[in-house]
Amino acid sequence: MMKKLQKLGKALMLPVAALPICGILMGLGYAIAPGVMGVPGAATSGALYNIGFLLIKAGGALIDNMAWLFVIGVAVGLSDDREGTSALAGLVSWLMMTNLLSTGVVTTLMPAIADDPVKTLAFDKIQNVFIAIIAGIIGASCYNRFKNAKLPDWLAFFSGKRCVAIVTGLVSIAVSVVLLFVWPVIFSALVAVGEGIIGMDGIGAGIYAFLNRLLIPTGLHHALNNVFWFDTIGLGDLSHYWAGDITGQNGVTWSLGMYMSGFFTCMMFGIAGAALAMIKAAKNKKAAIGLVLSAAICAFICGVTEPFEFGFMFLCFPLYVVYAALYGIFTIITYYVGFRAGFCFSAGATDLVFSSFLPAANNTLMIIPLGIAAFVVFYLVFYFAITKFNLKTPGREDEEADFAEVDKNAKLANNDFTAIAAAVLEGLGGKENVESLDNCITRLRLEVKDGTLVNEKKIKAAGVAGVMRPSQTAVQVIIGTKVQFVADEMAKMLK
Repeated sequence: MMKKLQKLGKALMLPVAALPICGILMGLGYAIAPGVMGVPGAATSGALYNIGFLLIKAGGALIDNMAWLFVIGVAVGLSDDREGTSALAGLVSWLMMTNLLSTGVVTTLMPAIADDPVKTLAFDKIQNVFIAIIAGIIGASCYNRFKNAKLPDWLAFFSGKRCVAIVTGLVSIAVSVVLLFVWPVIFSALVAVGEGIIGMDGIGAGIYAFLNRLLIPTGLHHALNNVFWFDTIGLGDLSHYWAGDITGQNGVTWSLGMYMSGFFTCMMFGIAGAALAMIKAAKNKKAAIGLVLSAAICAFICGVTEPFEFGFMFLCFPLYVVYAALYGIFTIITYYVGFRAGFCFSAGATDLVFSSFLPAANNTLMIIPLGIAAFVVFYLVFYFAITKFNLKTPGREDEEADFAEVDKNAKLANNDFTAIAAAVLEGLGGKENVESLDNCITRLRLEVKDGTLVNEKKIKAAGVAGVMRPSQTAVQVIIGTKVQFVADEMAKMLK
């Protein structure tokens, strides 16, 4: 199970890599044009406003459509040969499920739902990353299973890859029927949980922050957000904050901003500390830096945390639970020290600056000691957990766990990639013996049907740097930095 989750985590790296620059663009855009987020007194026209607006829209093109990226990334990443048909299948599943589970369709099939605002809200939020990941998994699974399907002669046109989208659509209908009944029940239960912790002051805010982060992978955090941030049940921490209200006025009976303030310390500083811990603990520091450093910058500037979170939540879910718990702890601390801030987009530096001018803001400079504390605590907790329990964070995944100097300095005997691929394939027992082909930064990673047919001497004679056998059916061939070229040639031979 853990191996499958790690494979899913690796598949998510493809769409996640596109997000940091978009988050940074949006953060800069909001800094230049605060009027876009409704900051009182901010300009809503002029050259600077137009530039900021353009940056926000450019970044939002991907941030606002993140689910589409995840559909395609997961579908391609989980397919056996990274073929485009799997991406099409994932997209078919996504369009099918989000349409069948849209509020308009659901209320037509089940009119009673229209009278239940919580269930209606559940289906309003159906276009989320969780559904996108499910669609990607369905698309990849159907592709892997049916890409070579042979149908009767009268249906021969739809044989092979042409039948993948058809099967995917049928499977997606079945999954939609299940979600039609399951999704609103889970969503309603979370809303009830949110209502139950409202009267618990700082402790309740901490529980909310913990659940908010914990539910990010499922998309169900929207259920809680609507309870605390908006006027779903008469609360509306976010909407009242940006309307310029203060505690004790206009129905605000709680400490305004208490359900947002704690996120700033964690997103701006805590993630930076956790990112540093991942880099320090990584065996392949280049891979770790490439992912988590840009993600930390993105989180600091504008509070877009998905590039960081999806970078390790499936690779190492226990650590993600610890990460969510730290949010809860710091939200409680933030409540009791009296720091209050709010966000319109997310809890990054941009929103912190502009929210500090609103009436409900309080003790804004406390972000400095709180941020330092969050940075140190996140760093120490992450570094201890990663090194103590050998957790598979970026740069420490299975394919990098034994990343040695030979990998870094590995060189091929020549640049005839076709000949090398052919020789390696022969040493593996031929194309009929290869179950799957993948590659990391320096290695071919293969699964074979019969491990006894693998001839390591033949593989090494191809001019590769080395061969490893993690298990009876797993083979890793150390190629070096030109591994992608050899993998591409071998993929052609396996077709």
